Amino acid sequence: MSTLTRRPSVVPTGWYAPADCDVADLAALCETATDVADYPHADEVVQGVLVYGKRLRTGSRREVQAELARALAEGPGVLVVRDAVDRAVVDRATAAFEELIARQKAEGATTGDHFAAPGANDRVWGALDKLAVAFPETFVDYYANDVLALVSEAWLGRGYQVTSQVNVVNPGGQAQVAHRDYHLGFMDRDQAMAYPAQVHALSPLMTLQGAVAHCDMPVETGPTMFLPHSQKLPAGYVAFHDPAFTAYFEEHHVQLPLAKGDAVFFNPALFHGAGTNRTSDVRRMANLLQVSSAFGRAMETVDTTAMCRAVFPVLRGRPGRELDDVVAVVAEAYAFPTNLDHDAPIGSMAPPTQADLLHRAVAEDWSAERFDEELTAQEERRRSRARTAR
Repeated sequence: MSTLTRRPSVVPTGWYAPADCDVADLAALCETATDVADYPHADEVVQGVLVYGKRLRTGSRREVQAELARALAEGPGVLVVRDAVDRAVVDRATAAFEELIARQKAEGATTGDHFAAPGANDRVWGALDKLAVAFPETFVDYYANDVLALVSEAWLGRGYQVTSQVNVVNPGGQAQVAHRDYHLGFMDRDQAMAYPAQVHALSPLMTLQGAVAHCDMPVETGPTMFLPHSQKLPAGYVAFHDPAFTAYFEEHHVQLPLAKGDAVFFNPALFHGAGTNRTSDVRRMANLLQVSSAFGRAMETVDTTAMCRAVFPVLRGRPGRELDDVVAVVAEAYAFPTNLDHDAPIGSMAPPTQADLLHRAVAEDWSAERFDEELTAQEERRRSRARTAR
């Protein structure tokens, strides 16, 4: 039996503006009820969120995956899998992450954060390869788990790439402002509006967001706040910057308690944000998983650093439009992927790009020697240092 769902669709074109953002549109979407009968492999619906358990392992793989994709795209946009990772394995990984955090502190490292003040929480950026290099047996036991593969393949297909960031929200840690996630969710409003509407529709299909609970998370510990069905708002990457939408989120979001080993997966376009840790003694630890589509990569490898060095002397004096057009081709104009330990998002959502550096060098008439030094330093900051994690 085919699991293909055929529905007429029109890809939006043009550009979104603040005038396209109406809270009434969001409210109409979020008043949709989630009916468990529409999701035969789910165990229940809690506060509008689909909760899966043993029934997830029944039925054919493709039938289950088609249901999961439908839940993320057309349903509430968020689902929980109970007991996704064995608790004993989670405890071993927690101990490993705590050791990595202790090493960072001993080295005097201050980790930046996209949505909190540096040092407010404990972070392990690039935790995937750090765990693999420092604790390979724990890594294998942790990721020898088909739940992550099942949901990732359902949303992205094969060839996906996993990254992981451990986040520990300490007692008193404050809630995040409602937002969407990577890619367009990591941009300010003006940056998001520079991308056409069809890219706004594409962005959520390029990434899957997830998290594994590394401790029991009753509501007072501040588990993630979600606004089910909000991923369906077309102009949402512009709208979430509007205080009126923040207010709607504050009034209507839901928070599900999680148990150690539970996993949550959600559409990156879903309005969400970590909650306030109102306890005095619980360090709320989660392993944040970001899974990216294979289709976000170019066909050929390109040495943009070498190209920047070569063309920099020639770019002096070029008219603004010509300069912009050349830089768009020659330099890496996107901040990610990078090493967030050394190329930290302090004071902004993302570190400066290679294109930013090249523009600055031309504007300030740097010498070739200074540009070479800054370019080399930037390239070094972006490299993973997982091999030194042992």
